[in-house]
Amino acid sequence: MDLTRAFERPAPSEEPEERGRRRSRRQKRGRIARKEQRAGFLFASPWLLGLILFTTGPMIASVLLGITNWNLISSPRWVGLQNYRDMVGDYNFLQSVKVTLFYTVLAVPLYQVAGLTLALLLNQRVRGMYLIRTILFLPSVLSGVAVAALWVSLLNPDLGVVNGVLRAIGIHDPPRWLESPHWAIPAIVLMGLWGVGGTSIIYLAGLQNIPPALYNAARVDGAGAWQQFRSVTLPLLTPTLLFTLLIGLIDSFQVFDTAYVLGGSRGGQGGSLLFYVLNIWNEAFRNGRFGYASALAWVLVVASAIVIVAIFITSKWWVYYESEDA
Repeated sequence: MDLTRAFERPAPSEEPEERGRRRSRRQKRGRIARKEQRAGFLFASPWLLGLILFTTGPMIASVLLGITNWNLISSPRWVGLQNYRDMVGDYNFLQSVKVTLFYTVLAVPLYQVAGLTLALLLNQRVRGMYLIRTILFLPSVLSGVAVAALWVSLLNPDLGVVNGVLRAIGIHDPPRWLESPHWAIPAIVLMGLWGVGGTSIIYLAGLQNIPPALYNAARVDGAGAWQQFRSVTLPLLTPTLLFTLLIGLIDSFQVFDTAYVLGGSRGGQGGSLLFYVLNIWNEAFRNGRFGYASALAWVLVVASAIVIVAIFITSKWWVYYESEDA
């Protein structure tokens, strides 16, 4: 073998030609990539435009309005943090926080338990179960205003169906519901059970993702129904529980249409239905204090963010992900 020929460099005339072909291929791939990138931005542009005009822009504007005094007619007047200081002595602000927290404490745990219980029932193998699931899910997609208008009639203290049923079972002095400051929030919580089918469908999806082999192994070990639920179902359902808990909390902080229909803009008897978002609407559109309303909105955003971050931080102690190591 001729070693000198083996180590001989290629002819100089071949190197530029090969480099040229490689450069041409790179340029072609670059043109295709740029064309695909432009096409992607073109298809996403309606969403990006909507995000800028209807989400990002208003958010930035509300931050700036929160440090001004503006009534929509005159020019905004800078007041610094005065809007936030005014909240300390504002009765409507304190009442709205109280009402919203009371509703959250009552509604969120109840809806989680009711949704999970209903999902366990819907997970049974019964003839016609698909129809039953559809019927129970339908109320959750109805308009909130329409449902609230229906429940105004159902909760009528004298002629309503709810009190009629209570009288029939022996309760001679049933609650006045929306007419009573003490029963107004429980009335809205009771009404919210109408749409618990949406939460139950989410739980049902989580239940059906649990491998049946785990239940078989638990039964072989002698575990009963409650032990299977506690040791198999509940741990593997905690990611779904985390999701529904976050959604439930966010929804409870944003109650508006139901409170407005049932209690009016003033929040019902004694402000018993003066939810936080309803108070923001009153300050902006009834009192003309758009700067103060913007400050209220950002307090809600910050409070919600704190709660959500706290739940995510603590979730590592109670949420189990199957993909994680033991």
